[in-house]
Amino acid sequence: MDMAQSFSNEDRNKLRDLADQIGCWVYVEPANLTPTWVHVDRRLTPPACTAGYIAVSEGSINTYVLILQDALNTLGFTGAGLDGIFGVGTKNALIKYQDARGLTPDGKVGCETWTYITKEVKGTGSTDTTIL
Repeated sequence: MDMAQSFSNEDRNKLRDLADQIGCWVYVEPANLTPTWVHVDRRLTPPACTAGYIAVSEGSINTYVLILQDALNTLGFTGAGLDGIFGVGTKNALIKYQDARGLTPDGKVGCETWTYITKEVKGTGSTDTTIL
């Protein structure tokens, strides 16, 4: 869940601290990864790596696919929509992203691709295609 986009940095940090203290979320994303909002979720495991997200590929249906679709759209690599379903449109957009960044264009999101995407999308803020 992403929230608090209209909060001040101080209030976002208070919200992150509260979410940590309550302990109802498996994951509270650090401010350095999402400086303009607060992200909390119940995380599927195991994560692909320190990027924090599980590996996803064609056929995956979950929140992480929606996160991927949103990030790809924000970076200008649009697929077939934002539905949390990793279909052909998402795969094609991902392959274009991977190829443009010099990554292996295999259409799968593991550690390397998640790391690139999360670093690149961090702090971009709202675009015409970003879910808020």
